[in-house]
Amino acid sequence: MIQPAERLNKVSEYYFSRKLKEVARLNAEGKDIISLAIGSPDMPPSDQTVKKLCEVAHDPSAHGYQPTMGTPELRHAMAAFYKRWYGVELDPDKEVLPLIGSKEGILHVTLAFVNPGEYVLVPNPGYPTYTSLTKLLGVEPVTYELEEENGWQPDFSQLEQIMKYASKPTRLLWVNYPHMPTGAPACMKTYEQLVDFARRHNLVVVNDNPYSFILNEDRPLSILQVPGAKDCCIELNSMSKSHNMPGWRVGLCASNPEFISWILKVQSNIESGTFRGIQLAAAEAYNNSDEWHHEANVDTYARRRKLAEEIMRTLGCTFDKQQVGMFLWGKIPSAYKNAEELTERVLNEARVFITPGFIFGRNGQRYIRISLCAKEEKIEQALERIRKTI
Repeated sequence: MIQPAERLNKVSEYYFSRKLKEVARLNAEGKDIISLAIGSPDMPPSDQTVKKLCEVAHDPSAHGYQPTMGTPELRHAMAAFYKRWYGVELDPDKEVLPLIGSKEGILHVTLAFVNPGEYVLVPNPGYPTYTSLTKLLGVEPVTYELEEENGWQPDFSQLEQIMKYASKPTRLLWVNYPHMPTGAPACMKTYEQLVDFARRHNLVVVNDNPYSFILNEDRPLSILQVPGAKDCCIELNSMSKSHNMPGWRVGLCASNPEFISWILKVQSNIESGTFRGIQLAAAEAYNNSDEWHHEANVDTYARRRKLAEEIMRTLGCTFDKQQVGMFLWGKIPSAYKNAEELTERVLNEARVFITPGFIFGRNGQRYIRISLCAKEEKIEQALERIRKTI
């Protein structure tokens, strides 16, 4: 009898993949579920972005294979974007690598830096893909704890203890600020401590940074702003959130030339580049005006955030008003034994789908997450349903 690979025993089907099937079934039954669960921006890219895509798509010569390392236009646009918004200088030919979404970067970076059986440090709570892809590749994830009392920032004394007693080489440390799912903001002090930690322990810190523009009126932060960070750090970024382009699958990886060359070696053996129209349109999107960024990433989400806060209050949840990003993270009342008990009640009684925090790690068991990726009228409708039924 044919059996699946043993690696599949180490992971389960992604929560949203499984749960969305249930939501689809409920909708087919006429339940009209309002989804406030997934962080998929519902707004379109800028007009100039779409116009450029259409223009290139009509060019008969634009449909062939493209360079794995991306077109020069896209790489130069990415480097210019980092200079404009983060004040970080990147050599577009050696220090930046386009990705088919930053999720792909998690795979490629792990393959480039970690041998089977070695350790990778992942946050708890944190993006589930850091752990699942690590396991699929035969690498061992070691969690480091993030806690509300510490502002969801790393506890470096705990990290030192992990390194002290590690029985195998520890190659990578995944970090994600602004943090998903908690909304903890990026802090330059944390970045500086991470760079110091990486240097002293001879490992690579990878900062996954797709949320730095959402609900952020200040200058966005990058770990590459820390002097010397390129020597021991990699930053992933994505157009999915900041440019309303989740389905386009455009991300980037930035670091020193040697690290980029290693990742490119992996990438070139897995994929064959992105459609030229998407690359040139993405390059155009990186030139969006300050006004576009503010309306798309601050004003719109701020209006939605107020409604999400009302949902949290209605459910009896507490939350930090200083959190940023496109989600709202809240702690559930003590009356519920865990977050899933509350989210299942909301789904089945109010017909609203929100995310239980346990999917991000055990430190999320008493938290829920509300996505701001829905029109205001939909969030208002969800609020009214919850008020009436919960």
